[in-house]
Amino acid sequence: MSPEVELKQPIDLRTLPADNRKAGRRNRSRSWMVLAVAVTVVGGVLASGIWSRVKARKTLSEETAQVALSAVSVVSPTRTGPAEEIILPGNVQPFITSPIYARTSGYLKKWYFDIGTHVKQGQLLAVIDSPEVDQQLQQARSNLLTAKANLELARITKDRYLGLLKTNAVSQQDADNAVGTYNANKAIVEADQAAVDQYSALVSFEKVYAPFDGVITARNTDIGDLISAGSNSGPKTDLFHMAQPGTLRVYVNVPEQYSQLTKVGMSADLALAEFPGRKFQGKLVRTADAITVTTRTLLIEIDVPNPTGTLLTGSYAEVHLAVPGQASTLLIPVNALIFRSQGLQVGVVRDGKAILTPVTAGHDFGNQLEIVSGLKPNDQVIINPPDSIVTGQPVEIVQATLPGDIK
Repeated sequence: MSPEVELKQPIDLRTLPADNRKAGRRNRSRSWMVLAVAVTVVGGVLASGIWSRVKARKTLSEETAQVALSAVSVVSPTRTGPAEEIILPGNVQPFITSPIYARTSGYLKKWYFDIGTHVKQGQLLAVIDSPEVDQQLQQARSNLLTAKANLELARITKDRYLGLLKTNAVSQQDADNAVGTYNANKAIVEADQAAVDQYSALVSFEKVYAPFDGVITARNTDIGDLISAGSNSGPKTDLFHMAQPGTLRVYVNVPEQYSQLTKVGMSADLALAEFPGRKFQGKLVRTADAITVTTRTLLIEIDVPNPTGTLLTGSYAEVHLAVPGQASTLLIPVNALIFRSQGLQVGVVRDGKAILTPVTAGHDFGNQLEIVSGLKPNDQVIINPPDSIVTGQPVEIVQATLPGDIK
């Protein structure tokens, strides 16, 4: 048999020498070790892959949950003080203001004061030339002299007839006629005297005087202008316009919701754009005691001392009124309100979730709104809430960075 055929037969290790048996056992141990290492490597690779996937899934879940949180800005409500300040527009007017009309017709002969001049009561402002009135006065005086002469003649005749009647020298009828003539002439004298007084008054109106201490704010005529009497039915123009600015009247329309809190005697401060940072103190002196139907406001008057004439009449002013308030009410910014079919609501953050709370509104201050009920002082109110916000939605509080947010 050839050697190649003999090698294909199985070998019994027990028949081999001892050295050969040891070499076989070492080969088997090495094979098992290689297999164990291979299994360990494969298991490590599989475990590493599984752990990476588990970690990635956990990270993805955390990021998804983080993204699902809505970022919101919050603000705490503020309490209203015992007195609220409301700011309303006011019209500054003089304590007395009046147009100066002519009481007689004619041409303006002369004027003495122009706009901005401070005048005293009784000072001559202008002179009107009215020759027709002068002629009428002269005629009335002549008629009065004639009537007085006739009255004197009638008196003498009456006295003579009454004396002769005592001796029966004249009849009773003649005496009665003399008395009647005297009485008639006396009435004519009284009528002519009234006419003289009337035309004398019209002549006196040719001089226009200041009716009170004040300043001339307008002059609407000039020398040579035709002046129509203020009592005529035709078109007429005031010669001057005067105002008394020593004390100013400020008229303010107070909204109806504050009408019961506005009382006579309250103090008020005026702020004008031309005097930044300066306040002028006044006092509420009277109210209309009635709500204007068209505006639903209460008209009030505030008097402000102006002895130096610092404030100009006709100015626009902001009137600051301190009206009694309720200490239990809260104020929130108007951009925290939610308008839905359920009514007026605000969103508050509690335990990391948004809660939509219905509220009852009070006074509107423009950028802030008074909340009468529905909120607590320690609530965290969401400002600029998203349109999709619902009750129970997880939210995350961040710093206010949106335009209009109150920080």
